[in-house]
Amino acid sequence: MDENLRREIILDNYSNPKNKYIPSNEKEYLKVNTNNSSCIDNLDIYVKIEDNIIKDICFEGEACAISTSSCSIMIHNLIGKTVDEARKYIENFNNMLNENAYDEELLNEAVAYNTIYKQNNRKHCAYLPYEGILKILNQIKENE
Repeated sequence: MDENLRREIILDNYSNPKNKYIPSNEKEYLKVNTNNSSCIDNLDIYVKIEDNIIKDICFEGEACAISTSSCSIMIHNLIGKTVDEARKYIENFNNMLNENAYDEELLNEAVAYNTIYKQNNRKHCAYLPYEGILKILNQIKENE
């Protein structure tokens, strides 16, 4: 990916994050807090799942450009997916961050983080929202 396009994707999703709000009907959502103890990143993520499909995701909180933009892109890519498809997406994103094989098409704009491994401390920023979603998906699995 071209460096200018990478920067544009990250900055646009930081400046204009998708679904950054607290849902008015919180009771219909599962909520998780995810934070980074070494910086300001602290996100509350709300996920609405019906019939094994992610119907909505939104978030609120304060975070750096990498965490905020990563959360925005993740949300855009996970809404409408089944729980299993979401797990596959998260696995691919994690593989990319750790320099393992991944499906670039599946990740869409998230490939903007494909060189983040060069800054190890930023990997956690990019993966932080995914950790939150995984907590929720694991909760659902335990309750089945």
